[in-house]
Amino acid sequence: MSVTRVKLVVAYDGAAYEGWQVQSSGTGIQQRMEEALARIFPSRPDLHSSSRTDAGVHAMGMVAHFDVPGVEFKMDPSKLLLALNAWLPEDIRVMRVGRAPAGFHARYDASGKQYRYWVWNHPAANPLWRRQAWHVPRPLDRVAMRAAAGHFVGRHDFRSLAANRGDVLKNAVRTLTRCEMRGRGPLLSFLIEGDGFLYKMCRGIVGTLVQVGQGKLAASDIPRILARRDRRVAGMSAPAHGLVLWKVNYRRRRGEKADASGAH
Repeated sequence: MSVTRVKLVVAYDGAAYEGWQVQSSGTGIQQRMEEALARIFPSRPDLHSSSRTDAGVHAMGMVAHFDVPGVEFKMDPSKLLLALNAWLPEDIRVMRVGRAPAGFHARYDASGKQYRYWVWNHPAANPLWRRQAWHVPRPLDRVAMRAAAGHFVGRHDFRSLAANRGDVLKNAVRTLTRCEMRGRGPLLSFLIEGDGFLYKMCRGIVGTLVQVGQGKLAASDIPRILARRDRRVAGMSAPAHGLVLWKVNYRRRRGEKADASGAH
């Protein structure tokens, strides 16, 4: 029996969910996605994602794939996009649908990911950004924050920035290709891109950078924090609601263009 592998790019507001993965303690985005797929395909396909975002974290470019018997896949991908979105809640949307090669895997073929984090830096909270940005009312030293961000770029052991799940990390080395802060007005965005991320690592980086901006840490402290490999020496973890999985990058297959599967 022939099988068709289908690739999706999904965007969602994670505020109402316990993260991507199906959870016993609450609802995950994956659960809602698989329920929609079951409405369309009798085989009730399982969905495999590129990442497992945490509770409250959002996405613009989550990539996932599923397999479906060829006899069931009778509609054009553009029609499947409409059908899925018709069965999904309004805070989850499929942005792109396409056939994928049989060997494609949303998680294992990913070569890197880009996260973005928003901070609203103004004495008054912005009601339009209350669910997508961390409100930091005190003025921030942006020059110091940009200097500190540069220290995170490169290959480092990021144990000091990751939350402890109760187990011992065997390998905490990751490579960041970008870590920068953008914005001149009250809305600041942090762009963090790399080959992989530890549990709450992005939130640890942003929380540490904000504390640099508040004068609680110095930009020159970052190399020491990384070298200590101890979560207690770094800054706080930024709240989940400001973080967005922006896009997932994939290795170039022979004869194909490089694929960055974000939805912008």
